[in-house]
Amino acid sequence: MKLKVGLIIVLAALNLWAVTVGEKPKELLLSGENGGMVKDNSTWSSNTLKNRVYVMFYVDPDEKDLNSAFSDALKKKNYREKGAYGSIAIINLAATWKPNVIIESLLKSKQKEFPETIYVKDKKSVLVKEWNLADDNNDILIFDKDGKVLFYKAGKMSDDDMQKAFKIIEEHI
Repeated sequence: MKLKVGLIIVLAALNLWAVTVGEKPKELLLSGENGGMVKDNSTWSSNTLKNRVYVMFYVDPDEKDLNSAFSDALKKKNYREKGAYGSIAIINLAATWKPNVIIESLLKSKQKEFPETIYVKDKKSVLVKEWNLADDNNDILIFDKDGKVLFYKAGKMSDDDMQKAFKIIEEHI
């Protein structure tokens, strides 16, 4: 019993339960020196992840192409036409050696090219620290209409991962 309680305390201290499939993660705000919305630098809140199924890409700019196969396949599914679906790309600016000014310029172009996607800057790896997402990586999360995590994958999506993700999206739209 003491071992079990000790393990729970250690895991809680390490924040290893921050993102759990089936649960809504704690609220996060990205603003000011921590980041914010690309389109207008306003505050982004994780509480906006509701009322539709969201696919979130949390991306180190150096790993931006790691899940391009999933991203391309996702676009072909045309989920926006099928119902309550949204996509969000949060860029982990602290994970790269590239200058933020260059990445931010590229993100503004992306926001114009894909206006229905929400682009957010994370300048201090807040989601890594608070939700325990993988750093220096390309993470995929799917949220239901209540903001609960339905799917989480750190790193490259396999064909099986992609099929599972598409099934989850289709079941919840």
